[in-house]
Amino acid sequence: MEKEIPDRLMTLGHPQRLAIFRLLMRRFPDRLPAGEIAETIGVKPSTLSAYLAALMRSDLVTQTRLGTSLLYSLDMTQVRQTFDYLLRDCCRGRPEFCAPSPFLSETGVPPMPDRKYNVLFICTGNSARSIFAETLLREIAGDRFNAYSAGTKPSSELNPIAVELLHQKGHDIAPLRAKNVSEFSCESAPDLDFVFTVCNQAANEECPAWEGQPISGHWGMPDPVKATGTEAEKMLAFQQAYGALKHRIEAFTALPFAQLDRISLQAAVDDIAQIDTTQTSPEEIR
Repeated sequence: MEKEIPDRLMTLGHPQRLAIFRLLMRRFPDRLPAGEIAETIGVKPSTLSAYLAALMRSDLVTQTRLGTSLLYSLDMTQVRQTFDYLLRDCCRGRPEFCAPSPFLSETGVPPMPDRKYNVLFICTGNSARSIFAETLLREIAGDRFNAYSAGTKPSSELNPIAVELLHQKGHDIAPLRAKNVSEFSCESAPDLDFVFTVCNQAANEECPAWEGQPISGHWGMPDPVKATGTEAEKMLAFQQAYGALKHRIEAFTALPFAQLDRISLQAAVDDIAQIDTTQTSPEEIR
């Protein structure tokens, strides 16, 4: 690592290469096309190619081909080795640097606290997908989780098709309202244990780090609000989003939390993001 680490630090020392790294970290385990990265970061495709090439030479980013598209993601093994080297080797595990980290405890990685967990779901408008997720978690396991949702640019009201779908399925819609993520970063906000983004646009946005280092995950899916066609076709898009989130939340609530530490839970959350929800049938949605 003596040669690789200086190269990686030099690569990440460039503001826009660092911005790409941070974007891929927020979207992990997604693999992003170059066009989406360029649009999000705000650089020309030719410039982006040079930045991605530098990140790949440093082994921080991997490239895979899907048809005619090239997709990019972080190499988490190399990222972990980089930070391990900096904190354990270079800093020699000095307590003033390393003690606050839950990943560097001398007695191993501590388990999650034994209490009711606070979970926040984020999308841009907080009018459909994050509202579905909040409602589903509250209904499926409200005895073990406090469920919240918010938007980075919340709508003034909830999407009427989303509200109608929840009503049809017998969910309690009384406590639902559109909220800004700022409500969860003030002094009176609950201490969050998990934060999930459920749309790519919200995950792409630069947000400050959450207090308390909650476990984060990205469970992105298409926006049903953008569906076109007949009323039945629009409702189908909302049904599919609801079903996809139901699958993921059921998998999440089935995790053996008492037996898992933070690292294991983070890995499990990332695995849930890979659940194939494209083949959800109407029977599974009910």
